[in-house]
Amino acid sequence: MKLTEVPEIAGAFLLEPTPHADERGFFCRTFDADVLRSVGLDPHAFVQDSVSRSVRGVLRGMHLRSGNGEAKLVRCSYGKIFDVVVDLRPDSATYRNRATFELSGDTQVTLYIPAGCAHGFQALTETADTSYRIDRPHDPTEDVTIAFDDPELAIPWPLPVTLMSQRDREAPSLAEVLKQKAN
Repeated sequence: MKLTEVPEIAGAFLLEPTPHADERGFFCRTFDADVLRSVGLDPHAFVQDSVSRSVRGVLRGMHLRSGNGEAKLVRCSYGKIFDVVVDLRPDSATYRNRATFELSGDTQVTLYIPAGCAHGFQALTETADTSYRIDRPHDPTEDVTIAFDDPELAIPWPLPVTLMSQRDREAPSLAEVLKQKAN
């Protein structure tokens, strides 16, 4: 498994597995505790696995957690997604930077997103399954959502949005979220 730092987001990493392909399909390791330890991450810190299924054009995000935040490993296990991370850690050298990725079931690349970063994605294929490994149990009272189309974020979503949750549709701007955090 190859590990690469994401230069736009301090502390974010791409974990690229080595698929072994043959006539049956492929097999690859998608999680390796030793690889995480090699960059100072505790593999035992992850306490919850989740999966979402989306259809082409569905947009989920931009989400983050208040309080201590939430670190996560994100992987498109089937299909293809356009994935976005925005660094919202005020003390970070990459504060307010954004990075985009195309994650796919063909490559099984995993993205490590540090706590304090907003995350969202859009399904690029008719079906896209996205797997999450999260380092804290979910507490809905800590959910924070930022408008996916905030001009300050200037995210280049590749497709028209076909569907999103009401919470995502009604999300406040980044400026409003930062103002609420300051109060």
